[in-house]
Amino acid sequence: MDDLATAPQGPTRRDVLKSVGAAFVLPFAISISPRSAEAAAPVQIGAFIRIDETNTVTLSIGSSEMGQGIMTGLAQLVAEQLQINWSQMRAEHAVGGAGAGNPYANPLFHAQITGGSTSMMGWYTPMRTAAATVRDMLIAGAARQTNTTGWRLGTAGTVTNGTLTLTFADVAATAASITGLPAPVLATTTKFVGQRMQRLDIPAKVNGSAIYGMDVQVPGMVFASVVHCPTLGGTVAATPAKPNRAGVLGVVNLDTAVAVIANNTWTAIKAARDLEGTITWLRPSDTTRMDSATLAATAQSLLTSDSATAFVAEAVGTPTMAGAVKTLDQTYRLPFLAHACMEVMNCTASVTADRCEIWAPTQGQEFIIPAAAAACGLTNDKVILHTTYLGGGFGRKIEVDYVVQAVRCSRQLGVPVKLIWSREQDFQNDKFRPSALIRVQAGLDASNNVTSVIYRNVSPSIKLQRGPSSVTNPEDTGAVAGAKGLPYSFTARRIEHVALPTDIPLGYWRSVGESYNTFAVESAMDELAKLANINPLTFRRDRLADPRAKAVLTAVETLSSWKNTPPTGYQRGVAFLKGFGSYIAMVAEVGKTTAGTIKVAKIYVAVDCGVVINPDQVEAQMQGGIAHGLAAAMWHQATFVAGVPQVRNFSNYPYLKLQSMPTVSIKLVASAAAPGGVGETSVPVVAPAVANAWAKLTNTRLRSLPFYPGTTMGGL
Repeated sequence: MDDLATAPQGPTRRDVLKSVGAAFVLPFAISISPRSAEAAAPVQIGAFIRIDETNTVTLSIGSSEMGQGIMTGLAQLVAEQLQINWSQMRAEHAVGGAGAGNPYANPLFHAQITGGSTSMMGWYTPMRTAAATVRDMLIAGAARQTNTTGWRLGTAGTVTNGTLTLTFADVAATAASITGLPAPVLATTTKFVGQRMQRLDIPAKVNGSAIYGMDVQVPGMVFASVVHCPTLGGTVAATPAKPNRAGVLGVVNLDTAVAVIANNTWTAIKAARDLEGTITWLRPSDTTRMDSATLAATAQSLLTSDSATAFVAEAVGTPTMAGAVKTLDQTYRLPFLAHACMEVMNCTASVTADRCEIWAPTQGQEFIIPAAAAACGLTNDKVILHTTYLGGGFGRKIEVDYVVQAVRCSRQLGVPVKLIWSREQDFQNDKFRPSALIRVQAGLDASNNVTSVIYRNVSPSIKLQRGPSSVTNPEDTGAVAGAKGLPYSFTARRIEHVALPTDIPLGYWRSVGESYNTFAVESAMDELAKLANINPLTFRRDRLADPRAKAVLTAVETLSSWKNTPPTGYQRGVAFLKGFGSYIAMVAEVGKTTAGTIKVAKIYVAVDCGVVINPDQVEAQMQGGIAHGLAAAMWHQATFVAGVPQVRNFSNYPYLKLQSMPTVSIKLVASAAAPGGVGETSVPVVAPAVANAWAKLTNTRLRSLPFYPGTTMGGL
């Protein structure tokens, strides 16, 4: 308490945001470990770029770095405009912000959140413009400082007039006061953009100096872990007694959970486990809306009901199966999913009478600040949010529940609290990706044109669950994305969503609606190709007019040797997606294991994501998405019995072992289009590509995910 009370107090959010338009400001500390003593204060030029006396350029970004490489990608945009050496470039998380006027808000959302594979899409032009503006300010600053003309950008962080050369550091303070310059001309060179630059975050992650949420250390902090009600939606009936274990300091009633406070994390987690089964809970009286069997029956009824309230997301013509020469009518099933981040939910908070300081691995700064302010009775400007590195996010860390718990604990105890969930609590108290039951009806004419498509998705609505009861449009990112606005030439179509009522807490999962709609769409396209007796890759390409869409299918056809006979015992399946501003085509080469189960040997990917900033990062995201999507397709599901989640750990939610990862070949299709997203693009196409290959290999069509439910770690 004494250490905390006498610790130096940093700037408030309001102080930081006021500096955006300032000419010259002192640096704001947003790293967790203090910077070494500096001979001179770095110069902040605008909101994003800081230049220190060593001529190092540091970029502050509002997007969260969770392994996707956005720090490096945005830094490449800046380095291209400034033409500095890559060794001079640094990047860090900016201070968290919320509301109007936050310079770190994603321009696409007008909010500081990271999701939807939008960081590069949102910041590509604004960040280049910001860097080019700083470049012109530095040039103008040199002219003003020396009272000479003819200045231009030099190399390695310099400006020159041919006679005199100055470093950025030499002129930064003067440059920061320059105003009224015309709009900058953006450099179009490719010294950095399009190059395989080394990632800026990797050295710290390799040497162990990188700070994730779980690494945060604050003087005087105590440690907490939580126990939630085993039944979703339950609340604490009474605060339990402190567990009788050495090192336990107390308990905090969090209404929907109990936090155990201890002198270290492991003691807190063990003591929290001691409490399991001893706390008296007020459980929901009706859990039928949180029971997998009941929900499946309800979804099946809604799938075929003529009286169900359906939101029609897209309607073109009057689709009907009457008169079709060949018809398809199939149902595809997908489960609830957990996020399973390698870094469990955690947060460190320090609340005093007039200040709330938070260190968190978060994708949702926009949401955390007002939620924390409400939890500790302060105004938003009194909340200081430090974003750490994220050990995986996948949409889960856009939520605020774990942060609010840490804030409430600190407020009640009067000391900093580092709160970490156990793995079991993390799995069982997720914000689950909705399940989906999807019916696809389609008709072909005598020329094998798709004349009609009737598509119904029955799935829980995230928007409806979180929004007001007056919401009339339950469609959200997780309902028809990947089914609405398809580039295929369907003559008439109706795409609709029926909300499945549930009290299971819902959340956004990597690739969101595309993660299930693409499985249904691309499986159905394969089944239609078989009805038409047409090569499934050709069937798709011939029903596409978009040249970028056709190009990725042609590229993956060549890359995978599609026209050649597969190796004995193997078959190839294809899937396509236009989504997240990008185009992707994937071919899976599939055989059988000795046990007769699916063996994915090779995966070929062609992706057009517009201008490629860093080829290495695009390829890494394709590979990571394939690993994520394949594990989900093979094994992942979250089931519920009377409101009790059945998934508890990786033991019944297995990930790929090294020997199960297929060989991946990637073709980046050249494009001059604006950058699209890559973090989620490969995830949705894995399951249909594998299912389509398996159907060719075995003549057995898999229409339900996962392919092998109930698998435990060490099984398949």
